Amino acid sequence: MKSRILEMLRGQTEPVSGETLSAQLGVSRVAVWKHLQKLQALGYTIESTARGYRLMAVPDKLYPWEFSGWENRILHHESLNSTMETARSMARKGCPAFTVVIAEEQTVGRGRLQRTWVSEAGGIYFTMVLRPSLPPQLAFRVNFVASTVLARVLRRRFDVDARVKWPNDILIDERKVCGLLAEMDAEADAVRFVNIGIGINANNEPPPVPTGAVSLRQVLGHRISRRDLLAEFLDAFQERMEAGHLENAVAEWRPYAITLNRRVRVATGRETIEGTAVDVDDNGALILALADGTRRPVIYGDCFLSPD
Repeated sequence: MKSRILEMLRGQTEPVSGETLSAQLGVSRVAVWKHLQKLQALGYTIESTARGYRLMAVPDKLYPWEFSGWENRILHHESLNSTMETARSMARKGCPAFTVVIAEEQTVGRGRLQRTWVSEAGGIYFTMVLRPSLPPQLAFRVNFVASTVLARVLRRRFDVDARVKWPNDILIDERKVCGLLAEMDAEADAVRFVNIGIGINANNEPPPVPTGAVSLRQVLGHRISRRDLLAEFLDAFQERMEAGHLENAVAEWRPYAITLNRRVRVATGRETIEGTAVDVDDNGALILALADGTRRPVIYGDCFLSPD
């Protein structure tokens, strides 16, 4: 009902009467008034006049009813410890594929290798539950698809040179604007679910030191519509996943890669490896050319780019 009321009010320069809303929604005028009161309590500025109602301003919130076609799949929270934790619990209880958990803030946001992801207000923090028909050893393909789709969306929407850094960060001007984290659960030879957690620095101000992070607002010089960005990504990502052919995931990722043909240092938690990143193989491993002339695949780790 919230979605339908907002749809009727959006873009109207003149007030819409309560009678019109009531007739088109098939509910009483009292019910319409109650829904409008709830929307106002949620931060929507709705002008009430003798001629009807007019939508004046929309809060910068990622409410489910703001996403056409996703209303019943998005769970919105003002604050969570971690969207990944909540999504994991829901996935284990059998929630459908493409369920999305969103938090305006995370108190225990997590990045790769258990690092903290600062999750202050103004960013976009969400985890999506996926149930791809893949064996566990190929689940990494979902990561590559997600980072590629998001890089394309950022390029298309903001005309920025968004690049992917192995394994799954997105950089603009070599500064981190987005991080992805994947979690898989499998049994026997089949994936039960893959959860993709994504944090986008949108309108927040991430600390530039020591992470080298930047927000889209800082890059562009103005605030962005978090809703429009997330809506475009969700639609594009679902379309790409449903198209199948995930065997092409790495090939689609390569043209956007900032990692390849660069000197890099990869920290795995057990060792640090230095070399030139020459490729990513079909298993998602980064291939390093070492100083002794040998080549070594690296399956996981944090990758740090050396200056050109």
